[in-house]
Amino acid sequence: MSHVKVILQEDVQNLGEAGDLVSVKPGHARNYLLPKGKALSATDSRLKELEHNREVIAAKKARALKELRAEKSKVEAIEIEVVAQAGEEGKLFGSVTSANVVDLLAEKGVIVDRRKIKLGSVKTIGDYEVEVQLHKEVVAKVKLSVTAAT
Repeated sequence: MSHVKVILQEDVQNLGEAGDLVSVKPGHARNYLLPKGKALSATDSRLKELEHNREVIAAKKARALKELRAEKSKVEAIEIEVVAQAGEEGKLFGSVTSANVVDLLAEKGVIVDRRKIKLGSVKTIGDYEVEVQLHKEVVAKVKLSVTAAT
């Protein structure tokens, strides 16, 4: 099967980072990467332009990473509390999900995708540490306190 070469415009999970020249199946490029603006087809002129712009892309990544590290300290300062119905032994009627955490973080002014929340099974009352992946290199830890409703 043949592949086509594309230049990524932004980071694509399991494929590459912005500025990378990758080889993908034609359908993936035609149906997903190109229409969404995540990649450009790799023509000779674009390859020459890519070599010229590698420093600009590296500076842009460094600046974004610096901003995310500042965001990390802001996120780690947040403590969220969930009040849920629980039985006598501290077991919750249900569980606390990543969607609950996203909603609570949004109330505090932090917008995060649900898939970026690393949360184990929270089915009992207690204190937990939730990982929020802001970037593949930047992971913030948020304190989650689960208490019983009275």
